[in-house]
Amino acid sequence: MPMSAHRAATTVDPAEVERFSVLAAEWWNPTGKFAVLHRFNPVRLAYIREQVTARLGRDPMTRQPFEGLDLLDIGCGGGLLSEPMTRLGARVTGIDPSEKNIHTAAVHAGECGLDIDYRALTAEALAATGARYDVILNMEVIEHVADAALFLSTCAAMLKPGGLMVVATINRTLKAFGLAIIGAEYVLGWLPRGTHQWEKFVTPDELKAGLARSGLVLVDLTGIVYNPIANQWRRAPDTAVNYMLVASKPDA
Repeated sequence: MPMSAHRAATTVDPAEVERFSVLAAEWWNPTGKFAVLHRFNPVRLAYIREQVTARLGRDPMTRQPFEGLDLLDIGCGGGLLSEPMTRLGARVTGIDPSEKNIHTAAVHAGECGLDIDYRALTAEALAATGARYDVILNMEVIEHVADAALFLSTCAAMLKPGGLMVVATINRTLKAFGLAIIGAEYVLGWLPRGTHQWEKFVTPDELKAGLARSGLVLVDLTGIVYNPIANQWRRAPDTAVNYMLVASKPDA
């Protein structure tokens, strides 16, 4: 989806919010509707920790290398990333337009004794408050928003100078259509049918250009591939389906 112009006054797609709200109770079930995300999570966590510690000058060997960092988890869902980020020492704000998701996340965090600022609101509503963060996680979200260009510029506005945004999404290729939609949703049943729309997928070049228009600079890009024999995800040069990247906001 080319991101050359804003087409909507909001980034939220109500149909997408409802789709994930229906599944809210499933977030923390490792064998439930989000089982594939639970298997994917270790790769995401390792990448975030590696990139943040290396680029923000943090000691990766300490127990809480993110101590003192303000971190925003956009589209936090049930908190699968917010909780480990908190354990790494970050002051975490998790937002999601679905009140059901936020309720699930808040209850689980409370049961684990974790202090996380969960809020049921949109990225643009939070940006309007003037909130600023050292790290913004934008993981598996952009392919579900109503306006990708507006979403990126809104996220970038909340990043402090020198801060990092970590993005994970799906490439718009025929291979991605075959694996991420036909394979994952219709053949393997990893995800409910209709979870993704191919036309909403974003290519790395489109995402890089959108980030640049928002004042951010791409500093790392990696693909993620699935090994069906080992039933594991891993990083790889292949970005034809899933990929992650890091962008930085230059110091003022």
